[in-house]
Amino acid sequence: MELTKKLSDAFNAQIQAEMWSSNLYLSMAVHFMDQGLDGCAHWMKKQAAEELEHAHKLIDYAVQRGGKVQVSAIDAVPTEWASPLAVFEHVYKHEKHVSELIDKLMDLAVAEGDKATQDFLWWFVREQVEEEDSAKKIVDKFNIFGVHGLVCIDKELGKR
Repeated sequence: MELTKKLSDAFNAQIQAEMWSSNLYLSMAVHFMDQGLDGCAHWMKKQAAEELEHAHKLIDYAVQRGGKVQVSAIDAVPTEWASPLAVFEHVYKHEKHVSELIDKLMDLAVAEGDKATQDFLWWFVREQVEEEDSAKKIVDKFNIFGVHGLVCIDKELGKR
């Protein structure tokens, strides 16, 4: 079974969203590098690479299933945040948004009766649970330790 036009279009939108996410995290990495927070920058670079990997995974699957993949322009991403906590709050909010996008993509696969795509997308559903949890834990640490814990948090994130 080939991807339906609706699924193919939805995959293209998700590919673009994953690439935008990669750019967002790369922008956050640069922001942290400018502040000398190398651990936070390292974490964001890893996150950017992971999001690009997600886009590639979607591309490979769509092509394999006969979808029409179109790589399109990526909108500009934010470049400044008020604080390290604000950055990670943005990450958490963004990951929740991506989870919603994946859920909608899954809903479409169900509506289109495409069981292979549903199976493929379960990996992304599980991945988003991990992504949200990871971001929330960092936000929680900032909220518990505040600016005083920034050095420890930065050091911990550098170990990723």
